[in-house]
Amino acid sequence: MNIVEGKKIKLFALNSNRPLAEEIAKAANLEISSVEVVKFADGEITVNIEESVRGNDVFIVQSTSAPANEHLMELLIMSDALKRASAKNITVIMPYYGYSRQDRKAKSRQPITAKLVADMLQVAGIDRLICIDLHAAQIQGFFNIPIDNFPASPLLADYFMYTKKLSNIVVVSPDHGGVTRARIFARIFNAPLAIIDKRRPEPNKAEVQNIIGDVSGKVAIMVDDIIDTAGTLVAGAEALIEAGATKVYACATHAVFSGPAIERIENSPLCEVVVTDTIALDPAKKSPKITQLSIGPLLGQSILHIVKDEPISQIFDKITHKENQV
Repeated sequence: MNIVEGKKIKLFALNSNRPLAEEIAKAANLEISSVEVVKFADGEITVNIEESVRGNDVFIVQSTSAPANEHLMELLIMSDALKRASAKNITVIMPYYGYSRQDRKAKSRQPITAKLVADMLQVAGIDRLICIDLHAAQIQGFFNIPIDNFPASPLLADYFMYTKKLSNIVVVSPDHGGVTRARIFARIFNAPLAIIDKRRPEPNKAEVQNIIGDVSGKVAIMVDDIIDTAGTLVAGAEALIEAGATKVYACATHAVFSGPAIERIENSPLCEVVVTDTIALDPAKKSPKITQLSIGPLLGQSILHIVKDEPISQIFDKITHKENQV
């Protein structure tokens, strides 16, 4: 049994990202409790929790990545089971929030599925949600429970600053919507900012119209939250090289990597693509051009701070301490 500060703690891992759960458990010095996810012949899911959770503070690790519907149902069913088994508190660690790109009505008669997911999670009985880099920060307002939305930018910036040791950098936002994210990254490096002006003729397709800012003779780092099919990423990298950038790197929090993403990255002018492990990376999708960093140690420390009723935001701001020492 895990006991922290006199409190009984249970950490469960569902099927979306077991390696990340193990990293979290290691960082928090907790054992992963046993649960069996059962799938029936007709596709229905149930869970068997194999130990008592009565009066425990329970943490569940589950990204709602592909297959999104299956992973979401696992989480909802698990939360319902824990609530009915008298768990004291249920905290969901959902590094990747599936359906987060459906956060508003862009056209008439469209759903706001990110809000629907929020409603279902709350009805299922969760008490707190922890996410990494929500696609739209306003999703936090869809919940009536505490939700922590932590940035991965310190971890990614740390890699470029102290491992790659790049200089003469320009930070690039791949679209207007990501400017705030890229500006934070640029501030860490004290680097200029550029923006790729693009349009989407249809979903998962992008056409670069213009580059706002000077990238000539500089090392460009493209910063985004999600890489899906990598069409936007590769088109942006090609445009940056044409505009005079000497090298192009990219980083993103969530490595969705759908369809032809890996092939596009490997055949692109990108030197390296750096992502986190909020989504488990299929071995078939690994590439010499892709580097994956673990967010697990930071999330593990977050669990301990939550249990001890300590603030947790500074855990994800660790880059500022290194920056001040340089």
